[in-house]
Amino acid sequence: MEHTVVERELELRLILSPERGIPVPARLSYRSDDPYAVHITFHINSRSPVDWTFARELLVEGVFRPCGQGDVRVWPTKVEGRGVVLMALSSPDGDALLQAPVPQVSAWLERTLRAVPPGTEGEQLGIDDALDQLLAR
Repeated sequence: MEHTVVERELELRLILSPERGIPVPARLSYRSDDPYAVHITFHINSRSPVDWTFARELLVEGVFRPCGQGDVRVWPTKVEGRGVVLMALSSPDGDALLQAPVPQVSAWLERTLRAVPPGTEGEQLGIDDALDQLLAR
């Protein structure tokens, strides 16, 4: 089975305080062989990139309304009149608040949704085929 990969590099902002943020190069990745997840790699040009993986559905919903709990929370807002999505990430190593432009994130998400429409993720995993093969023995 051929798998689809949808990637987008963009610059996020790491919010340090209400007045201050720094640019962070990032890559959004989606793979049809891991259809429920989105992957974000930060510091893509450094020796030690940081990877986060969480539910695609969380990011899709977070573009429109606050969602998530625990380690990943996502919500839309406006900054200087522009639509942005904020992602609050928590881990034992620390917390980060990142800001991403809604138009770029939405366009990338649309591509992932065309690659694997919502509700068809399970078909990508080949579980039915594997079960059929197992039961045929």
